[in-house]
Amino acid sequence: MGEELRQAGLTRIVHSPLDRAEETAHIIADKLTPRPVLEADAELREAEFSRYLQGIPYWQIPVRRPLWFVHKTKRGLLPGDETVEAMGERVLRVVRRVAREHPGENVALISHADPLNAAWILLDGRPQSEREMHRSGIGKAGMLEVEMEGEVPKSWKYVPPPHVEKPATAAA
Repeated sequence: MGEELRQAGLTRIVHSPLDRAEETAHIIADKLTPRPVLEADAELREAEFSRYLQGIPYWQIPVRRPLWFVHKTKRGLLPGDETVEAMGERVLRVVRRVAREHPGENVALISHADPLNAAWILLDGRPQSEREMHRSGIGKAGMLEVEMEGEVPKSWKYVPPPHVEKPATAAA
């Protein structure tokens, strides 16, 4: 991803404070010259409900995490769960703040799949449903590119992750 972003002229990378997002920010920043400023923002954190699901293989979730059914039926009903709107708005607040504080700069935000998908749904004006959360989701290392005019998103597009060949040892 750092190679893909080299031409973008990034001046800053704002990332979730969670380890995997911070590591990603460092990996990307290390590929760029000059090296962009790194900044953590808690609003870019993963969905809170994901903690309830952590460490459980996907196929075991319905049995070992029964509140998952409530979450999938209507997000935001359970303590610590967020609606699609609340989660997406967290990300868009950071987008607007960064646009206000760093006008004219190219900035990357690194978050997690659910918050980014929720932001994309809000930008598109799509239904805030579970189906939409997974219909055209953001893949690992995928990007949602947003062009701003002041603090207003003017255009956006999904950029799929770059294709990376697996090493021969991974095929075995």
